[in-house]
Amino acid sequence: MAKPKSSPKHVAVIMDGNGRWAEMRGRPRLVGHHAGARRVQEIVKACPDVGVEYLTIFAFSTENWKRTQREVSGLMRLFRKYILKEAKALLQAGVRVRFIGDRIKLDEKLVRMMDDLELLTADNTKLHLTVALNYGGRDEVTRAVQRLAFDVSQNKLKYTDVDAEVLGKYLDTRLLPDPDLVIRTSGEARISNFLLWQSAYSEYEFIDTLWPDFTSEEFKAVVGRFGTRERRFGAVKA
Repeated sequence: MAKPKSSPKHVAVIMDGNGRWAEMRGRPRLVGHHAGARRVQEIVKACPDVGVEYLTIFAFSTENWKRTQREVSGLMRLFRKYILKEAKALLQAGVRVRFIGDRIKLDEKLVRMMDDLELLTADNTKLHLTVALNYGGRDEVTRAVQRLAFDVSQNKLKYTDVDAEVLGKYLDTRLLPDPDLVIRTSGEARISNFLLWQSAYSEYEFIDTLWPDFTSEEFKAVVGRFGTRERRFGAVKA
């Protein structure tokens, strides 16, 4: 498939619908999460074909701790399994992996695996894959402001120097461009505390398909539609 004339450089995805997908089949919700992880592999492989350089996926939110202990524990095991299983393939495919979110509540073994994968793939450039894990947009901005306030208190920064650009340098995503396109699957039309600061001018696509059924072909079609949009960033069409 040819690259669209105007591809989004950075696509962010709210991967919704795993639990419902499993329940519709009479299976435990964790079965849906495992199916969703396999779909991630497919979408990662599809990105370079359509000119997407950055892919950010919402894997676990700060609100997801409210789910049952069984589901949360199962998800943490899945994250460890995915890293262990896919590390070599991601390295060979030229994928650089980053994690964003607050790591404080995550278990030490998982955090070490995350650190190791980031280090292992640090020189890759074919695709930048960012995994939002224990992430929330409000939490991210709060942590950024705390770090910024500390630097002001230490006279490393003047409060009069603080603007949107400076604050952006304290965010988890400071090394990433803002997303051009945000996709949410499963038919829900809300952003669920995902990349609140960064998506100020992003285009959105709300897709009815549940995440485990969201194929690479559908992903490519959504990316292709992006090229038909007119992005003004607050300006008036000439």
